[in-house]
Amino acid sequence: MNTLDAMKIYARVAELGSFTQAAAGLGLPKASVSSAVQRLEAMLGTRLLQRTTRRVAVTQDGQLFLERCRDLLDDVEDLRTLFQSEGAVLRGRLRVDLPLGVARQMVLPRLPEFLAAHPGLELELSSTDRRVDLVREGFDCVLRVGPPGDSSLVARPLGGCELVTVASATYVRAHGKPTRLEQLAAHRLVHYVGTLGARSPGFEYLDASGQARRVTMAGALTVDNSEAYMGACLAGLGIVQVPRWGVADRLRAGELVELLPRHRPAPLPVNLLYAHRRHLPRRVQVFMQWIAGVMGPLVVPQRAPLARGGGDAQGAAGGPSSAASSRRRSGVATGRPKNSR
Repeated sequence: MNTLDAMKIYARVAELGSFTQAAAGLGLPKASVSSAVQRLEAMLGTRLLQRTTRRVAVTQDGQLFLERCRDLLDDVEDLRTLFQSEGAVLRGRLRVDLPLGVARQMVLPRLPEFLAAHPGLELELSSTDRRVDLVREGFDCVLRVGPPGDSSLVARPLGGCELVTVASATYVRAHGKPTRLEQLAAHRLVHYVGTLGARSPGFEYLDASGQARRVTMAGALTVDNSEAYMGACLAGLGIVQVPRWGVADRLRAGELVELLPRHRPAPLPVNLLYAHRRHLPRRVQVFMQWIAGVMGPLVVPQRAPLARGGGDAQGAAGGPSSAASSRRRSGVATGRPKNSR
């Protein structure tokens, strides 16, 4: 094993804080991973990691070395693809994270065409309700619906995710169809929270001036994942606010009914995020370009940031700010609640 390989191993151990997880991700025996780090420490004459029975922590020297390792490994990857022509075969592994519904409904149906065009690539696809740590978990890029969050990442804007308020046809038959905000007092909302016990933001909408507003609503059910959120809506348990792209077919079929179209929530930004570096490997650039093409027909032009008001219609007080609550339910029907990505 050469020094460059040992540096790759060390970087994964440091990022994950675990020899076991690094070994599993790299497909190597744990003993080989531990030995590689020990050889680096012997070569450098310093301890890079503090090891205990429960955790692995990076030392001060280890953190400095990790930063230089990342720069060097990025440069090596760039050099490998520097003189490849546009038509050269792409090789290597891609690790990406997508909202669950985006993966299931939009990307996976078209993924065979991408992999057929690039048979030398291996794709690791993550799609959960959890917001992943791009750098720590070694992702090449993530698609995020909602505020990007981490300012240390580079964001490539793709457009906006249009949100709609819907209920099942069963619910509308049983409870009627609200046409004014005041009528929401007689209706029920399916509440989504990132953690059970947290307070739901309620019904969200933009007023005539572009301010984000909320209406506190009753509801018999609170859920903490996107599948349950949409399942509750289809079961007639209440109103939900979801991306249009995930429910368009059900709206056309009459299974779902759009409510209060003049009082929609603000569109959410859709971004591809990746770690800052001077040059992205060409395989990552090609994949991001492909994803942008897949998402292009689904997003709406993103306007300048909308004003974020904290006002509550009907005099409700407290609750999360509009900026915070605007991250909720973003992937329901894309597969992900707003505050999870």
